[in-house]
Amino acid sequence: MNGNAATGGGVVVFYHLTRSPAASTLQAILPRALQAGWRVLLRGDQAVLAELDAKLWEGEAAHFLPHGITGGAQDADQPILLGNIPSAGFDALALVGSTSLDMDEAAALQRVWVLFDASDVGQVTAARALWKSVSSAGLHAQYHSEESGKWALKTAANAPASP
Repeated sequence: MNGNAATGGGVVVFYHLTRSPAASTLQAILPRALQAGWRVLLRGDQAVLAELDAKLWEGEAAHFLPHGITGGAQDADQPILLGNIPSAGFDALALVGSTSLDMDEAAALQRVWVLFDASDVGQVTAARALWKSVSSAGLHAQYHSEESGKWALKTAANAPASP
């Protein structure tokens, strides 16, 4: 199900976390990705991945998000996999507090989510640099903020042409 910019893939969505933690935002995003039939890779440092692993187990059974951490025997079967591995074989990628992204990698995915913490100057600076790289590469980029209390699209670059 992988795509590219010409077929609707290659969309990089930036989430500027000003109110919600990354885990809450992912708990809203990931069910839609699974409903679309996408396999998702979550990247971040080890502490972030351990925290996300714990948070994704919380909540009601009806909202459970099936996932695993890389290195298990069932990695290839996990609809959501947490780890710092290449994204080949995945449809979507979520970067949490990390902005390590190759433009060819992004173009090959249906979606890339970049979640960055407003209170971390380093993450904000890195996200701005990544925005410039993504938009310069011609990929469709969207910037969402929750400063009003709800997620809202603030700006976009390289919007796909209307059919």
